[in-house]
Amino acid sequence: MDDNAAAIAPAPSGALVTAGVVIRRVPFTIGFLALVLVLGLAGGGLWRRLDARAWFPDIAYGWPPLTEGKWWTPLSGWVFGLTPFQYAVMTVLFALAVGWAEWRLGTARTALVCLSAQLIGVLVASVLVGLLQHTHLGWADRLAEVRDVGFTTSALAAIAAASATLRSPWRLRVRAVLAAHVSITFLFESTFADLMHLIAVAVWFPLGEKLFSTTEHGFWPRTRREVRMLAYLGLLLIAAVSVLVYFFPTDSLLGPTGEERGSPGSTILTVAVIAVIADQLRKGRRWAWWIAVGYGTVHVVLTLVLLGVAIGTDYATTGAVTVGTALLWAGEVALLYGGRGAFRVANRRRITGGALSGTDPGTAVRALLARYGGSTMSWMITWPENKYWFADDGERCVAYQRHAGTVIVLTDPVGPPDLLPDTLARFTDRCEADGLVPCLFSTTGAVAELAGELGWRSAQIAEDTIVDLPQLEFKGKPWQDIRSAINKANKEGIAFRMVHLAEEPFAVLAQVRAISEEWVGEKGLPEMGFTLGGVEEALDPEVRVGLAIDADGSVHGVTSWLPVYAPGGEIRGWTLDVMRRRPDGFRPVVEFLIASACQLFKEEGAEIVSLSGAPLARSAGTDDAEPIDRLLEGLGAAMEPYYGFRSLHSFKAKFQPRHEPVYLCYRDEADLPRIGIALTKAYLPEVSAKDLMALGTAPR
Repeated sequence: MDDNAAAIAPAPSGALVTAGVVIRRVPFTIGFLALVLVLGLAGGGLWRRLDARAWFPDIAYGWPPLTEGKWWTPLSGWVFGLTPFQYAVMTVLFALAVGWAEWRLGTARTALVCLSAQLIGVLVASVLVGLLQHTHLGWADRLAEVRDVGFTTSALAAIAAASATLRSPWRLRVRAVLAAHVSITFLFESTFADLMHLIAVAVWFPLGEKLFSTTEHGFWPRTRREVRMLAYLGLLLIAAVSVLVYFFPTDSLLGPTGEERGSPGSTILTVAVIAVIADQLRKGRRWAWWIAVGYGTVHVVLTLVLLGVAIGTDYATTGAVTVGTALLWAGEVALLYGGRGAFRVANRRRITGGALSGTDPGTAVRALLARYGGSTMSWMITWPENKYWFADDGERCVAYQRHAGTVIVLTDPVGPPDLLPDTLARFTDRCEADGLVPCLFSTTGAVAELAGELGWRSAQIAEDTIVDLPQLEFKGKPWQDIRSAINKANKEGIAFRMVHLAEEPFAVLAQVRAISEEWVGEKGLPEMGFTLGGVEEALDPEVRVGLAIDADGSVHGVTSWLPVYAPGGEIRGWTLDVMRRRPDGFRPVVEFLIASACQLFKEEGAEIVSLSGAPLARSAGTDDAEPIDRLLEGLGAAMEPYYGFRSLHSFKAKFQPRHEPVYLCYRDEADLPRIGIALTKAYLPEVSAKDLMALGTAPR
């Protein structure tokens, strides 16, 4: 072909290019399904049942073929379907699941997963039912006679293995759905295929984590929202199983379920009660946690007692539904107990006694903040995990959390400045009367000085970074990075929007949640709380949220801003809380978001913007520091690889802020060990001893 002919040759169409890419990326999936199609046509399985064929016993797998010496059946039965409907369902499942896994893992790894899952699933399931036959388990006797074919085990194992490559929140969601599916079907259907699925997924969950996980590790949920949503969905799943078992009785591993369905009224009542508790768990309510844990524990214990009685006496019971739901409840209780730190939202009762009697405490706190103003961190006291002490005059409030016998007062008390000494004295007396250790956390220098006059000690724990807006201009060499971020965003079509997140469309909110959970998932420890808010706190209608969005509607970054009140109800500034960026998005998005917000707030007449203080990070050295200062310095160094507080502190220096110290006030050095434990529980309520050991041995 000459040059002119080459020049006029038509370019490949988009469909052909896409098809070529797919063929190159998923050859194993395509080749396997092609083999299935050819054998289905040759054997007639695409239009009639396969077990009616005389040669079916020679290709089907199970315990009987192994006892007959047909060693090839685990592989020969892999490429057939039992009925035309199964052929269709399995083909679609395999194409989606294994194709996706091959795209993420590569061809060789995916082939290894599928082949090993098939062999492990068939061989282990066959040997297991063979060993258990002729026992009191009728289920094992039935399955020991089964001959089966199919390739769904490989598809589910591929999902289990490839899930290790996902980022939060999809990593946990995919695993939770898959684990729920194989567990429920095994407990209440208990076919030979269900047993194979359970075995293969149980093997490839940890193997996939070991071999393929790169960015995140572990199976436990990272954020409070993930824990709450799993608990919520777990209860709904238990309710759904109760309904399905009632309408569709089966003969399962645990026995026939039809005899234990109960009345329609009892089923409806169970579902209604679970729905109420589940919704409150989704909101993190502590009382719902206690009820769920209590009811689930009682259910499990009574089931164990019932089984003991049935085994030790002639009392006859099938126990299918009872034992099955008890196992589900055991998993639910384990999740609730392990994630108990996510359920700390108190059921705030109305204030009793004093001038504010009958008032909602959340409303009262916001009213006092508007009346008397507060520090740059004061809005954090409105978050739902906090508790409150109100003076009888109704003009003063102290927000606190209680952990390990310690009361941690969050930021400055709210109320008239001239009554602050009396407020501290009264609240301290209340703590002492209850045998509790009080401390003041994240207080301003003025309150720390006043506490010192009352005999308290103090230590600087952070620095608040303040940007004064009236004089703010992004001019000169120190602001070069900020100007570059703004200019680059304009060139790439990244727009800035200041919104109230709760009013945004679902598509935007879902992206914000995904960005936040992915960011948390990359950390070595669970999500921090206390003075570090998340998306739930950003949904407050008085909190403003900055978004960086491109022309396609994709969110590249998000920041949230808490109001800072001056006395009299005017908002004098805003405090940065949430700060997240999409890993594969516009790189200098955080600089762009903060700079754009500062410009907007300046135009609105605000005085300051606080970029907030990074815990355990400050500019001053510790050469002549007190022991407590050196301890905090060491703790900050240990946590740096996980949360990057010091890197964050350095990043904020790009905005040329001034610094105001933030203090911890305590009465006695002997209280410090308990205060340290309490602060750990406040910031990391779900941290385990293993996590803390890792923190202590992290490379410096």
